Amino acid sequence: MGFRISALVATAMAALAGLGPGARHAAVSTSGGAGLPQQLSMAQLAGQRVVYAYAGLEPPPSLLTAVRAGEAGGVILFSNNVASRAQLRNVVAELQRAALASPVHERLLILTDQEGGEVRRLPGAPILSERQIGESSSGVALARSAGAGAGRNLAGVGVNVNLAPVLDVYREPGDFIDQFARSYSSRPATAASLGGAFIRAQQSTGVAATAKHFPGLGAASTAQNTDLRPVTLNLGLGTLRTVDEAPYRAAVAAGVKLVMTSWAIYPALDAKRPAGLSPIVIQDELRGRLGFRGVTITDGIEAGAVRPFGSLARRGVLAAGAGSDLVLCAATNPAQNTPQDGLTVLHALTAAISDGQLGLASARQAAARILALRR
Repeated sequence: MGFRISALVATAMAALAGLGPGARHAAVSTSGGAGLPQQLSMAQLAGQRVVYAYAGLEPPPSLLTAVRAGEAGGVILFSNNVASRAQLRNVVAELQRAALASPVHERLLILTDQEGGEVRRLPGAPILSERQIGESSSGVALARSAGAGAGRNLAGVGVNVNLAPVLDVYREPGDFIDQFARSYSSRPATAASLGGAFIRAQQSTGVAATAKHFPGLGAASTAQNTDLRPVTLNLGLGTLRTVDEAPYRAAVAAGVKLVMTSWAIYPALDAKRPAGLSPIVIQDELRGRLGFRGVTITDGIEAGAVRPFGSLARRGVLAAGAGSDLVLCAATNPAQNTPQDGLTVLHALTAAISDGQLGLASARQAAARILALRR
């Protein structure tokens, strides 16, 4: 999987420029992987931004239908989707056949969380948790080994995006991020160097890495779980930028392909909206100050932290409007996952682009970045 993102974005943007205002099913001339002219409807343009989830061992017919229609950017896999490596390879192959048969004719992003330690959807590498790596005197070598191991493990079953590493700088032992040993360190420089080593090693295997959860959840207490409830982290702007954002700056320098935003609210940046719904955090801070040019992705759109912001459809539109390229339509309990959530967001985004609630130029830019990564 190639990751020459800037050149591919330029190519995709030039191709997408043919999309003008008009009916919901207006089409745009674009290019497939072989450079053949194709057409994107409004729904296909919106669909590039949707990551679907499902429960069980087989992709439901509704998901395969969306993929064949070119109305999907990716699919996330959880442990309950995996019975064996052979089964998973077959599932990924089925999804990719559907994607390549679609009008978009690009492979899907197939995502999972393979952080290491307790947070692994597949058996195998990386075995060590981030905390174990951070506590070792050979941390950089271990982080590099973990990244390479994760990449080889995932690539072997066709998964091409890992939602790792976690770059949150924890504050207290046993707090929200540290309780499952998900943080490298309470020292920003350590988290930065180890995260960068993991990212470079993993991406050398052809599996894209995701730095999360920007601008950082390391200050969250044990009770401040964004999966369950709204969380506000009252950190000074100086602390946010010198402590919490420091590893993300290193990740950008390492060429990380995706950044996942947090669902916490950071009053020093935006007192009203969680990071993943905030243009101040995504556009000004992440893209502006840190210079990130890759793909942004939300955390699970069904999280308790964002339920006060309206329906699933409304949250999806708010996330896209804020600058989230990919909307992760996954439940906090994977057993409750259904493609219908992704379809709800798809329809909302399609309508929002069609009626001008979401700007056409920004929709093109997001689709271009995602298509470049898919290639």
